[in-house]
Amino acid sequence: MSKIFTPTNQIRLTNVAVVRLKKAGKRFELACYKNKVLSWRNNVEKDIDEVLQTHTVFTNVSKGQAAKKEELIKAFGKTDETEICREILSKGELQVSEKERHSAMDTQMNSIINSVAALCVNPETRRPYPSTIIEKSLKDAHFSIKPNRNTKQQTLDAIKLLKTHMPIERSRMKIRITFAAKKDNGPKLVESIVKMAASVELEEWIESTLQITIFIDPGNYRAIDDLVRNETKGKGLVELLELKDVVEAEEIF
Repeated sequence: MSKIFTPTNQIRLTNVAVVRLKKAGKRFELACYKNKVLSWRNNVEKDIDEVLQTHTVFTNVSKGQAAKKEELIKAFGKTDETEICREILSKGELQVSEKERHSAMDTQMNSIINSVAALCVNPETRRPYPSTIIEKSLKDAHFSIKPNRNTKQQTLDAIKLLKTHMPIERSRMKIRITFAAKKDNGPKLVESIVKMAASVELEEWIESTLQITIFIDPGNYRAIDDLVRNETKGKGLVELLELKDVVEAEEIF
């Protein structure tokens, strides 16, 4: 649909994408701008005004029928339409043509496949899998796109599912930790750090500064960062050097 007129206030809505949510036995709709709904769900677009054509909650966008206050209270327990719009944007179904739906799903699937390939490795070789292998494995595992979940969430879902079908794990991060320490107390912090490391590449003293370079699983980054910050009273430095530890071919054989 290209143009919609609301009969009550004659606001003209153009380039409309409808997001629909059924709740409490009633259908609620939003008039949105095309291409903005997915950007919102992927946290690319932060401004809700760029997504909504109007903050009105409709029962039928094409006819310009706005939801009544009592209908909103029954279904959502409130009348704040902007807050209700946020819920509908999050949980509702984007109404698109079958062709547009397939195109959007194909694009999102390709993004997920490429993200998994970039973030994961074969734990036996420490090398990434080709995208074609990831694609085939996801298909064999019957992975399907969920329109209401963003690409990042579904990438994590895909990795979790793949772990039950093939040897795969998140790529390790290479980080360097630098902090001033004395040789009698520095090793205590290093010991705590090493316990959370997959491997240690380098540990050296530069005058009174201790520097250690390690590989870690991404899930341990926050814990190590918090540990260093607390133990050094904010004076320690944690630097991300590489996102993944891809082993070169000659190092494997």
